[in-house]
Amino acid sequence: MTALLRYQAALLLRSQRALPPVILYAAVLAIGVQSGQPVLDSLGWTAAALLPVAAWLVRICATNEPSAARSCVGAAAGPERAHLACVSVALGAAATLGVVATVFVTFISDATSADHQIRVSALQAGAAGLLATLACALLGTAVGALTTRPLLRSPGRAVPALLLGALLALVVTGSPARAAVSALVSGSQEGTVPVPVLPLVGAVLLTAGAIAVACGLTTRRAS
Repeated sequence: MTALLRYQAALLLRSQRALPPVILYAAVLAIGVQSGQPVLDSLGWTAAALLPVAAWLVRICATNEPSAARSCVGAAAGPERAHLACVSVALGAAATLGVVATVFVTFISDATSADHQIRVSALQAGAAGLLATLACALLGTAVGALTTRPLLRSPGRAVPALLLGALLALVVTGSPARAAVSALVSGSQEGTVPVPVLPLVGAVLLTAGAIAVACGLTTRRAS
């Protein structure tokens, strides 16, 4: 499995297809986050913006290889393990991007409530933002896993489904991503730092299920 992860990571790093989602994420942060803004609000924006980027990265990793190369890797290591490596590398890339952004945003933001009247701990706020960011990275990975091969092969169907799935993951009641981001925004208004552990646990469970479905279908359709 380690060799597969290294192989997929190398493909992603060498592929220029990874640049657009990274540039998009940086642009969205540049628009929505300014130095001196309340830290929890800025971290909520940072986490939410990562979700569609994570989904996009999954699609990139899942479609990076030519069909012949993908078939060879699947035959050598097993299609389920090969697909799991794709999704895992995408999740790792999204999480790394989110961690870097969270640290940067925490550093440049004002550790106060939304009205700048109540001081909050920058360290605790950064930790809460990190939990929310990881939850959004996980949910984005789940969306990507369910909107690309082997479930959806046609870009005409997969891309709109990815965009719709990312939107729903951010706005639907009960979504761990929405719960994590809402906790940060509410905490900013009240001047308290939330601990969005439950949304993160929910995101882990949902993402594990989505990846299991995608990998299971990969094996079935390859047989």
